Amino acid sequence: MISIAVVEDDLDDTDTLTGYLNRYSDESHQPFEVETFVDGEDIVVGYRAGFDIILMDVEMAGMNGLAAAEQIRQIDHKVIIIFITNLAQYAIRGYEVDALDYVLKPIAYFSFSQRMSKAISRIHRREERFLVISARDTVSRIPASSILWIESKRHRLIYHTSGGCQESTVKSMRQVEDELRTEHFFRCNKCYLVNLSVTRGFEHGYAILVDGTQLAVSQSKKRGFLEALTSYAGETVL
Repeated sequence: MISIAVVEDDLDDTDTLTGYLNRYSDESHQPFEVETFVDGEDIVVGYRAGFDIILMDVEMAGMNGLAAAEQIRQIDHKVIIIFITNLAQYAIRGYEVDALDYVLKPIAYFSFSQRMSKAISRIHRREERFLVISARDTVSRIPASSILWIESKRHRLIYHTSGGCQESTVKSMRQVEDELRTEHFFRCNKCYLVNLSVTRGFEHGYAILVDGTQLAVSQSKKRGFLEALTSYAGETVL
């Protein structure tokens, strides 16, 4: 069952969205579990990763949708966010928090169903990939999606993850790069392999990551990095 959060401060729009979800569920034979929230703060306080999709109004009387999405992304890189808005200009800012798409108000069922189909297709395609990290007498297994970047330093690999850092002296950067080839990682220089899903921009020769850390992109890799980042951004809205 797919878990969906509806974050909307207008009760009429909430009713419209939940009604459309029921209709889509009947037509697609896809069961949903739906929870509603009245504003951004309502979903952010005590948030725990668990929703598959968040339908988020942008303009709300309390915490707005963009601010709420920024806080959610600090905890949950995986949840699919679709913004509900009166203005298409918010779509550009939505990509800063890796939003899948947006739906314009007044909400039409056809455009809503198209966005839901995109979201559900991504969920069905998504299979969590795990890496085994061996270091001396310890072995751990971590999800690839939790890796922010991997650093090569003095014959060691340092895995920077959302849960902290782990070191390994067993595999080479080349081996790990091959393992993650289908997971949207890019070797931006000889020292760093970065997760494109948490890369938030490219300024003055640096890849800006979600936690604010700046990693240098070598001159020879800049074009390839930009192409990979652009390609990834395109895939996320398919």
